Amino acid sequence: MLIDTNVLVYRYDERFPDKQRIAESVLRGSIADSSPYLAHQSIVEFVSATTRGAPEDRILDLPDAIREAEELMSQFPVIYPDDAVLRMALRGAAAYGLSWFDAHIWAYAEVHGIRELLSEDFQHGRIYGTVTVQNPFLLYA
Repeated sequence: MLIDTNVLVYRYDERFPDKQRIAESVLRGSIADSSPYLAHQSIVEFVSATTRGAPEDRILDLPDAIREAEELMSQFPVIYPDDAVLRMALRGAAAYGLSWFDAHIWAYAEVHGIRELLSEDFQHGRIYGTVTVQNPFLLYA
């Protein structure tokens, strides 16, 4: 399975305790299953999303976000974009009407043969190409 950025962010976002609990459970469970992957894009977005805004509104301070990103990278295999991922993202954006960032995340899964994408940013249960999207916040609510 490929874990999208929103699952990573909710793990640290205390403003949404139910989603935080679910994200933590998903991440711990996937480590035990040895089946998860993270996209390079998700690590970059994680640092950006958790550190944006005024200091009092940030989920994490930059040093903490960097430390947590490095921890995620040590716990999960990270896949990186290449020509095939970029070309597939372009096709996915056109074929499915996805935003560029969503098309890019989907393309990582499609190109690398990952059949499940955990994300709240897509239609739950929909199949895009060979990838089925599951919204863990609906599955485990």
